[in-house]
Amino acid sequence: MSTTVTPLTAADAETLVLAARQAADAAGVPVSITVLDAGGHLLAFRRDERAVLISGETSTAKAYTALQLNAATADVADLVKPDGPFHSLPTALGKPLLFIAGGVPIHRDGQLIGALGLGGGAPEQDHGFAQTALQAL
Repeated sequence: MSTTVTPLTAADAETLVLAARQAADAAGVPVSITVLDAGGHLLAFRRDERAVLISGETSTAKAYTALQLNAATADVADLVKPDGPFHSLPTALGKPLLFIAGGVPIHRDGQLIGALGLGGGAPEQDHGFAQTALQAL
C-alpha cells in the first residue's frame, strides 16, 4: 500500500518565504528567496529591493541544485572542487547548478516535494535562513 504525499502548495511556499524573510530581516540581511516544486517549477519568489541583483539568480540556482541532488548545497560544495569526485558536475547539465550554501531540499513524509534557495547574504547566513524557514513548514 503506497501513501500519497501532499505536494508542496502555494500556501506552503508563502509560509517558507515569510519565515525566510523574517529570519533574514532579523539579521539585517537583504535576500532573495526562491521556492520550487518537485518538478523544478517556480512556486514563489521574493527579492528584497535592497538585495544585490544577482541574488535573484543565485537563490533560484541554489534551489534548483538542492532539488536535483536532493541535498543541501552546503553539503555538496566540496564535491565539485577541482580535486572533488564531481568536479565536472556544474557544467554537465543544461541548467546551471550552484554549489554555494543556501539551497535546501524540502521533504514531506520522507518524500522530496521541492526546494528552497536563498541568496544575498554570506553562504552560511543563507543556509541558516533556509534551515529556519524549513522549521516553519
